[in-house]
Amino acid sequence: MHSQGVVLLLSDSKITQSLVASMSSSFRSVRAVPSLAEVRVNIAKHRAQVVVLDMELAGFSEIRRLHHDFPEVCVVCTHRLADEEMWAAALDAGATDICPAADAQGILAAALRSTSHAGSTAA
Repeated sequence: MHSQGVVLLLSDSKITQSLVASMSSSFRSVRAVPSLAEVRVNIAKHRAQVVVLDMELAGFSEIRRLHHDFPEVCVVCTHRLADEEMWAAALDAGATDICPAADAQGILAAALRSTSHAGSTAA
């Protein structure tokens, strides 16, 4: 189990529940929050290392702000219609990956990859 925590801001409650269930066995804590403000509070208060962020709730400018304010946090974005152009723009804004919103396994894999990579570069 990773010692990191995860904060989720997603628009679909079924996807949120699925991710909480699948990520709980891999991360210390998994918190679903209702707003961008709560994402920031949870990163600061609970030292979350991963944010899963629905691109329909936050745009590229918010990803840039999160990356600037919390450079150690891995931001994994989701979108119903994620494509290569959106993926490139999300990475350019500071995200570590973007996955289709319904791909719980892909989102978990991206979060695990990003935290493993962050841990190996810190060592």
